[in-house]
Amino acid sequence: MPTDMSVLHLLGTAGEGGAETYFLDLVGALARADGPQACAIRPNANREAALAAARVSVETYRFGGPLDLITKPRIKTFAQKQDVKVALAWMNRAARHTPRGPWARIGRLGGYYNLKYYRGFDHLVANTEDIADWVVAQGWPAGRVRYIPNFAAAPPDTAAVDRASLDTPDDAPLLLAMGRLHEAKAHDINLTALTQIPDAYLWIAGAGPLEAKLKAMAEAMGVAGRVRFLGWRTDPSALYRAADVCVFPSRYEPLGNVVIQAWAHGLPVVAAASQGPAALIRDEADGLLAPVDDAEAFAAQVKRVLADPMLRIRLAQNGAERVEAEFSEAAVVAQWKTLFADYGAG
Repeated sequence: MPTDMSVLHLLGTAGEGGAETYFLDLVGALARADGPQACAIRPNANREAALAAARVSVETYRFGGPLDLITKPRIKTFAQKQDVKVALAWMNRAARHTPRGPWARIGRLGGYYNLKYYRGFDHLVANTEDIADWVVAQGWPAGRVRYIPNFAAAPPDTAAVDRASLDTPDDAPLLLAMGRLHEAKAHDINLTALTQIPDAYLWIAGAGPLEAKLKAMAEAMGVAGRVRFLGWRTDPSALYRAADVCVFPSRYEPLGNVVIQAWAHGLPVVAAASQGPAALIRDEADGLLAPVDDAEAFAAQVKRVLADPMLRIRLAQNGAERVEAEFSEAAVVAQWKTLFADYGAG
């Protein structure tokens, strides 16, 4: 049995998305920083393999609906065996199944979640300042919520995806869109904008319910030959390194982790001015913004970046500086470790 176990992460979702990707990033970073970690997750072969590679103790559970009366007591037994000091719930489903015990319960919020799932918790962590302010406005004690952003990092040994492997010319402007194929991510805006950028190619990395609809739109708009639907990818760093511009037209986005990741890879960003990106990006300094749902304005901003090498360099350099100052792995992990130490972990 571990002798210095302290933090148990709970993730109740089964699919793949930005929150799930960052879950692995943060758990791995905390493990590398010599903070003992354990994880209770729903079965997912990719996540289980990644956590095993990070030498993190992991068990899988059903994380079912209200009639699931088994998951919580089983997680409690696991937590006791691991000598947990902090249980960290990632999103609502995990919070519902986080057992009480001699450990602190902390909720990690990546959006404007229903706080009923966190009643009795000791602390909440928001990944944007706006979410933290919103939590307090809902009546949560200000002294028990704090803002800790996501971090971003570019692995130094990752090579760019070979464009030829995705039937993309080396000399074509390449736009990269990352995110689920969902209405909120506004990939339809990317496709419409592409009709106004005739030389560019577009890679869309993500899976979701709108795949068939978006492919049909691409065909109807006459851009299907320049669009590559990549599905869910486990090599985002290689995609960032292959592209010329990151395009992020989300209609709703509490944070915009894609923006931070693009900055970390030296990639200029054009985004819609939805809540998260508008708060994150300093327009004209480290990214360009366009109004939400305005494909013509979005295309114009992308064309500006493609036509002006000095603008691309300036946006990329300023974005990289933001990551170093605010969103580096070391800075973010230090904030988490400070919080855990407040509750006797680490």
